[in-house]
Amino acid sequence: MKSLIFAGLLAFSASVFASPAPLVSTANQAAYWQNLSALCGKAFEGEIVKETEDDGFGVGQKLVMHVRYCSDTEIQIPFHIGEDASRTWIITNTGAGLMLKHDHRNKDGSYHVSTMYGGHTVDSGWPQLQSFPADAYSKELFVKQGIPASVDNTWQMMIYPQTFSYRLIRPAREFQVDFDLTKPVEPPEAPWGYGEQ
Repeated sequence: MKSLIFAGLLAFSASVFASPAPLVSTANQAAYWQNLSALCGKAFEGEIVKETEDDGFGVGQKLVMHVRYCSDTEIQIPFHIGEDASRTWIITNTGAGLMLKHDHRNKDGSYHVSTMYGGHTVDSGWPQLQSFPADAYSKELFVKQGIPASVDNTWQMMIYPQTFSYRLIRPAREFQVDFDLTKPVEPPEAPWGYGEQ
């Protein structure tokens, strides 16, 4: 009898561990991931539609996002600012939600001192919008760099039929770039160090 019970437990355990874990924790995040993946291989031009700090970032520059690499667990989106291809948004399917990281490089391809900041979702969001509050690594990085106001950063990415939006918000700061999804453009030359399609 004991051997039968033991055999049953072994069979049950094998079936449990053989089953793949879900890639995302909610239906909204799964739908969002599908919406973002549908853009893979395409590039779109954008414009700054909100900027509450007059720091000149991106002003007068051609802004292009290129959904360059997609897998079941990672989507890489280089964000070109004129000739500057140093920034890439990396969205990862963690199994407990979605994570956004900002991969920032120097001209030689080495990591910039300010890189891999971002955050992880803390709620289910919507199929069209996910929010990424700054994580512990990012907060520590911002304090070390003397920009403590950034510890309150939340990044948002929105996908609607005609527009993809990248938004940064925190108290007294908002920045948003809208990209026109109705007019794909020629993808820019791929930056270094990223996945291949």
